[in-house]
Amino acid sequence: MKVTIEIDCTPDEARRAMGLPDLTPLHDQYVAMMQEVMQGKVQPELLEGMLKSWAPMGDAGMKFWRQMLDSAGTIGAASKG
Repeated sequence: MKVTIEIDCTPDEARRAMGLPDLTPLHDQYVAMMQEVMQGKVQPELLEGMLKSWAPMGDAGMKFWRQMLDSAGTIGAASKG
């Protein structure tokens, strides 16, 4: 016997139904910080410290973020020049 259940809801409705927190303000702040780093307004080290406090990812995770931020800074500098 096979039973299929289809639930039609928005992602927000699904999040609330599962009891998960609304992280929209946190996500918005994170995106704003990333934009500031890419525009050269904030040093990548500040964002790195923030990421460490949010989710300890170990050295491999921080190396990934560092490489991403370094490449974003290089791309941003190239587009300004």
